[in-house]
Amino acid sequence: MCELSLVTRNCVSCHITERETHTIFQNKSPLVSPYFFPHHKNITIKSGQNITLPCRASNTSFIAVEWSRFDLKPEYVLLNRDGHFDPHSQHLSFMNRVDLQERKMKDGEVSLILKDMTTDDTGTYECRVFMEETRLWKSISIITLRVVDPPVENRLVGLIIGVIVGLSAVVIFVAFVMHKNPEKRQNIFLVPSCHERIRHCFCRRAEAHVTSAVI
Repeated sequence: MCELSLVTRNCVSCHITERETHTIFQNKSPLVSPYFFPHHKNITIKSGQNITLPCRASNTSFIAVEWSRFDLKPEYVLLNRDGHFDPHSQHLSFMNRVDLQERKMKDGEVSLILKDMTTDDTGTYECRVFMEETRLWKSISIITLRVVDPPVENRLVGLIIGVIVGLSAVVIFVAFVMHKNPEKRQNIFLVPSCHERIRHCFCRRAEAHVTSAVI
C-alpha cells in the first residue's frame, strides 16, 4: 500500500509497507512540473462562521487530493484517496471540522469546507491532487486565509438583543398563561401583601386575647 504524503517542498515521498514482513521501501520523485503555477487567492472571514475554500482540477485523472497548511506540515488538513478520508496524519485541530464539497471528487471538484472558524485557522492553505498518469502531485490552488474576531460593538449589540429577546419570551409566556387561566390572573391581584398578612395575624391574636380576658 502506498501512502501519498509530502516530505519536502521539492519531492514527494511514497512509503510502501508490506503488512506481513513490515518492510518499508521509499521512492522519491519530483513534485510538480516547473511550468505549472497554481491559482492564488486571499480570503478574510469572521470567526465562528463556516467557509468553503475553492479548488477545482481541470484534469480529472487524479486519485487523491490533499489540503495542507504550510505552517503545519508534514501534517495535513485533509487527505482523500479514492473517495475515502485518511486521518492518519491529519492535524488534530481539523478533526471533525473539515469536509470536501464533493467527496467523490466528481468533475475535478475538491473544494474544502471548514467549519466553526477561529483565529487559529489563519494561514496559507494549499490544494493539490495526485495525478494517476504521471504519479506526481499537482498543486491546484493556494489560499491565504485570515480569520478575525468580530468587533466588540457587534458582540455587545448581539448580547443586548439576546437579553431583549429572552425577556420578551418570558413576558409572552406569562401573558399566555394568564389568558388560558383567568382564575390565576385574578388571584395575582388578590394575593395579600406581606404587611397585610402580618396585620391580619396580629389582629386575630389580639381578639383572642381580649375574648379570653372577658371570660
